[in-house]
Amino acid sequence: MSPHRPVMRLVWLFLGCVSVALGVVGAVLPLMPTVPFMLLAAFCFARGHPPFETWLLEHRAFGPHIRGWRERGAITRRGKYAALAGFAGSAVLGIVFLPLPWALLPALVGVVAGSWIWTRPD
Repeated sequence: MSPHRPVMRLVWLFLGCVSVALGVVGAVLPLMPTVPFMLLAAFCFARGHPPFETWLLEHRAFGPHIRGWRERGAITRRGKYAALAGFAGSAVLGIVFLPLPWALLPALVGVVAGSWIWTRPD
């Protein structure tokens, strides 16, 4: 075993915990996503602490989203609508509060990322 392996496991564990914390914050703050942070947490825990990954995979709220993403690259229809609503809100805020040409950047990002999200299976 490499001497760096235990250190990396701690790094992955730490990153997974930070991702869960951000996901929890996203669960209560509007426009901040939850599931992407839980996907990242599962990825990190798979490398740093597999029992936490198992906990996430079996979690009532997050497990189906993580398994759907891993198995089919799927995003639920509700998740797609939420993401598109967030992009639309950001685009409106950009147009209202930013000077041109920066005001168009949130809309551009929303169109590109939203198009990709929409093409994912349900």
